[in-house]
Amino acid sequence: MKAVTVVGIGDDGCVGLSSKAMGAVARARVLAGGERHLDFFPQFDGERIVIKGDLLKSADRIAELSAEHTVCVLASGDPLFFGIGTLIIRKVGKEHVEFIPAPSSIQNAFSRIGVKWDDAEILSFHGRPIKGLITKLQTLSKLACLTDDSNSPSKIAKYLLSYGESDWRVFVCENLCGKEERIREFTVEELSETEGISDLNVLILLRKNPDWRPTPLLPFQGEDEYAKRLPKKGLITKKEVRILSLSALELRPDSVVWDIGAGSGAVSIEAAKIAREGRVHAIEIDPEGIEICEQNILSHKADNVSIIHGRAPEALEGLEEPDAVFIGGSKGSLNEIIHFSLARLKTGGCLVVNAITLDNVSEAYQIFRELGYLPEVTLVQISRGQKLADYLRYEALNPIHIFKIRKL
Repeated sequence: MKAVTVVGIGDDGCVGLSSKAMGAVARARVLAGGERHLDFFPQFDGERIVIKGDLLKSADRIAELSAEHTVCVLASGDPLFFGIGTLIIRKVGKEHVEFIPAPSSIQNAFSRIGVKWDDAEILSFHGRPIKGLITKLQTLSKLACLTDDSNSPSKIAKYLLSYGESDWRVFVCENLCGKEERIREFTVEELSETEGISDLNVLILLRKNPDWRPTPLLPFQGEDEYAKRLPKKGLITKKEVRILSLSALELRPDSVVWDIGAGSGAVSIEAAKIAREGRVHAIEIDPEGIEICEQNILSHKADNVSIIHGRAPEALEGLEEPDAVFIGGSKGSLNEIIHFSLARLKTGGCLVVNAITLDNVSEAYQIFRELGYLPEVTLVQISRGQKLADYLRYEALNPIHIFKIRKL
């Protein structure tokens, strides 16, 4: 018999427990769980541990008592599904823990609305930021959310509307399996104005449009798709250069990216859509550029991009360590920016510099050589077809050098 048994329990309490789960409670000398879980067992005469607030402290106490006593931990639904189960394993040891799961709140919610859920994305906002949700939605048609006070269903709905995300059927499933269970369907607009929803809820989002298709995995768009500074055809990294530069960064789904000299934000936005589970910090000093970048982030629904208004490298102070750094503009501080970025870049991460002028090309190469790196250099010379009367001619874009190094 294991020292700790973690039992999944629903709002129907003892009624929904198996004989095996009831036996685990009966054998225990220590019973731990939330207040509502412990209330289902008023007859229990052993030690009780109320799990509330400081989970680490509760887990430490459970581990301490498990050395001498049989412990049963009550947890909502499946304890290994966004639950306390992983923490208990870490504190007690996998070999000393047994799990008896109940159906999760997600399973119960989808069963109530009669929709299959094997193709649904599951997100928890328990103690987690909502930022990044909109970017993820661009590839999703079915989503279930576990909410909390900071990210309640109505607050999530307001956040969706701020990015124009209204084409959803929304279900709020409250107090599942309990006496006060309630299942309601809303529009996003209706939910944004609805208060009084129970804290015990699951929020489900289903696309209204059956013909909806997700954004491409490689979301590279032409310059005309972005707001940009004029004249000179807009200060924006050209599509072909963006493709090569982002490829050089070797982004993963959870990458943290610095885009230094973000300009119109095109590189930041497309990096954010590749790194959907990560974060992009767009650094820009020009106030007009900041405004345009904000506009593009909103219109392209990339809410995992944070704009940092300031001059690099000073503006980089305090940012989380990056997995990749892109330098598209330096305002004359290329040497300082490369040194600072390289010092903060994670080992194995990539640093990419786009250089247009001969001066910057020479400076970047010299800096890397002085640092002991032989950079990978690509000279990009792109010509695009342009209509000329009934013919097609080529129009050359400005050549650009792409420097890449990997931190040793």
